Order: sequence, then C-alpha cells, then structure tokens
Amino acid sequence: MSEPFDLVVIGSGPGGYVATIRAAQLGMKTACVEKYPTLGGTCLNVGCIPSKALLDSSEHYALARHGFAAHGIRATVELDLATMMQRKAQVVKDLTRGIEGLFRKHKVTRVTGTGRIVSAGEVEVTAAEGAQRLQTHRILIATGSKPAALPEIAYDGRRIVHSTEALALPEVPKRLLVIGAGAIGLELGSVWMRLGAEVTVLEFMDRIVPGMDRKSGALLQRVLERQGTKFHLGTSAKAARREGDEVRVTVTGKDGEREERCDVLLVAVGRRPFTDGLGARQAGVAMDEKGRITVNERFETSVPGVFAIGDVIRGPMLAHKAEEEGIAAVEIMAGLPGHVAYECIPNVVYTWPELASVGLSEEEAAERGIAVAVGTFPFLANGRARAMGERDGQVTIVADAATDRLLGAHILGPRASDLIAEVVTAMELGASAEDVARSVHAHPTLPEAVKEAALAVAKRPIHI
Repeated sequence: MSEPFDLVVIGSGPGGYVATIRAAQLGMKTACVEKYPTLGGTCLNVGCIPSKALLDSSEHYALARHGFAAHGIRATVELDLATMMQRKAQVVKDLTRGIEGLFRKHKVTRVTGTGRIVSAGEVEVTAAEGAQRLQTHRILIATGSKPAALPEIAYDGRRIVHSTEALALPEVPKRLLVIGAGAIGLELGSVWMRLGAEVTVLEFMDRIVPGMDRKSGALLQRVLERQGTKFHLGTSAKAARREGDEVRVTVTGKDGEREERCDVLLVAVGRRPFTDGLGARQAGVAMDEKGRITVNERFETSVPGVFAIGDVIRGPMLAHKAEEEGIAAVEIMAGLPGHVAYECIPNVVYTWPELASVGLSEEEAAERGIAVAVGTFPFLANGRARAMGERDGQVTIVADAATDRLLGAHILGPRASDLIAEVVTAMELGASAEDVARSVHAHPTLPEAVKEAALAVAKRPIHI
C-alpha cells in the first residue's frame, strides 16, 4: 500500500485548487478530487470567467452600436452570437488547462470522480471505471455551491433557466425576465440587454444589490434604467408556466397580483452550499440550519482532521474569499499563522459601470454605533473618466470620525473592480483616509477619484 496523502482536497474550484497548490508548495503530498472532466469548478467553467467573457464581448458590441460615433468612428455592426460563445468557451478552456499545468508543476495528484468522505482519514472516489479509496491524514472540503431554486418554479433548461444555462442561450431572447437583482441577475441581465433583449428585473427587497451600499445601489439602478433595464422592486414571483415559446409568470407586489410574459425566465436568487453525496453528515460533520458546514477559527469541522472552506461555510460566496480561506487553512495545517481579513474582502458587481465595495457602509457603521466621516467624489469631475466618455458614478470613502482610519469604500464607475484594490490594501495595512489622500496618484488616471474622495473626508477635495 502506498503512503497516505498529507491532504486530500475535494473540489477544484478557486478555493480547492488554490489550497491544493499552496499545500504542495508547503511540502505536503496532496491530491485533488474533482468529479467534472475539467478543473476550476463553477467559477472557471460556468460562473465568474464565462460571465466576464460575455460581459466584455457585449460591452464591445454595445460600444460599437452606441458609442463609436462620439469618437468619430462610423461603423455598421452585426452580432455573431455563435462566435461570441466560441470565444467565451476558448477563454474557459485556456484557463482550465492552465490549472492542469499548475498541478503538474507542483506534482499534485489529480483524481477524477465523485468524492465521498468515509472517515477522517479516507475518501472514496467513484468514477465510471469504478471506485478507489484514498488514505489521507487530512481532508479539505471545497465543494462550493450551486444555484438556488424557487420551490414553485421548475427549471426546464431552455425557457426557465438558472445562471449556468443563461450563459449559453442559443439566441438573444426578445424579452428576458430576471428574478433577483443581485450581482448574478444584474450581470447576466446586462449581457442580454446589450445584445438586444428587453430586460425586466424583479426584486423582493426594496432595493437592488441588497447588502451593498444603498446610495451606490440607487445610483446604479438609475444608470441601468437609462440603459434600458426595467426594475420592479418589492416584487416576487409566485409561479411560472411555459406555454409554447412563452413563459407566463405570476407576480405579486404592492399593487397586487399580475402576470408577466417573457421568452426566457432567469431565476437568480442566490446560491446554496453544495454537499450532496459528500457523506459529510454521515461522517459526523456538523452543519447549521442553512446547510453550511460549521468550522472553527482553524477551518476545522466538528470532525478532527476534516476541514472546510469557501461557499460551504459561512460568509459571502465569493471566489476570492474561498481562495484566501484555502491558503489560510493549509498554512495553519503546516503550523503557519494563516489568517483571512474578512472585513477587507471586496465585493463587485460587473455591470457597466461597475459597482465595487469593501468594508462598512454608512448604514452599517450607524448600526454599530460608529461615528463616521464620509467623502465622495464624482467621476464627472475626473479628467481621465471624462476623456473616456464615462460620466456616471462616484467614489465614496467611509472613515472613522475619531481616528480617520478607513472603514470602507464604495465605488460606482468605470473599472471599479480594479480601483477597489487600492482601498483594500490600505485597509489591510490599517491606513487612514489621510494616508490615501497624501499618496501620489498619476495624472490623469481613474484612481485620482479615490484620492479625491479621501481628501473629501476632510472636506478638502481639489476638483469639486
């Protein structure tokens, strides 16, 4: 019998494959179990990466249709959806192959099949050719999440779809109805709206992007409405039925019950932890009322030697959160001081303009009884944004009123997903708004808007 593995990771999504590589770097004999033929999990295969590929392609298409003329460019534009989908698939293929190369580089054992925990020291992997058992000193659960469903609405894969299926529609729907105004619903709604669909979004809450900064969310809603997206807030879908090529959705809101009709219904009401068939409960792993695996500060479950990270445990279901937890978990296993600064995890909605956030909003600070000083700066006053033709959005910096320490930032604007990294780094280092305001920013650049918002905390912005 061969020597047992030091670590068997179940799941090769961002949390799983990053943890696997870090464990190998630390000298652990490591195996990664993945039931699908390609590595990368939901994020690389049917989530973050393909959706961003389509977002970029659809942004180019929309710019060619509506934005080129302002730059003195005259063009006739035709949509080739098949080629756009092929490009998306190639991006995914290149990145998943990249992970395969990294596994080979770090001498990771890749095991294809469905993993099931037999005990704290044994994982059974079942594949088409049979089953095998892996002996191991530790197990790391990184099985991620799956799209949540509404009990009264059944997916059919063509007219009533979840996020994975919405990435591969064979044609642009004339009418797309989206249930859920979170990141997934808004991003996929944006893709198909830019390509020509009439998009309507239903949201049960009284705001879009619940959980993010309310003011920034309201600004984003106005911009998306101007682009053509319609919103019905305080509204829920009770039922849906397909009649031929049409879906009829029973909707209830403050005005009572009514029927909405669409060609495609996208249900984007979040995700649920995926532990189906894992054998975790049977092995004694404790879970909470939402089906999430409970872990301690070491990411260890109720079963010694079994650990869990990512979407299957508490916290935001974000790829980068899972990555950091994976690294921290295996470093702790190796006796190192692994740590995740949860208050510094950014969140991004990849619409255009983008909405990025980190830390506390004004509302959250007030709920905690923290007095804050807030600075804002509009992209309308930023030279680079104006040169790009980007006039929408603003940067908001939230700082402790007593100490000036950065507590949060909320950016609605061009490339907000990139701009938020400066504030994340500053918060990780315990910086103040004054520290950001005094840092030299190249001119003319979008990050100058971050500097100006930091200056505005002390009521001394230069360009407004």
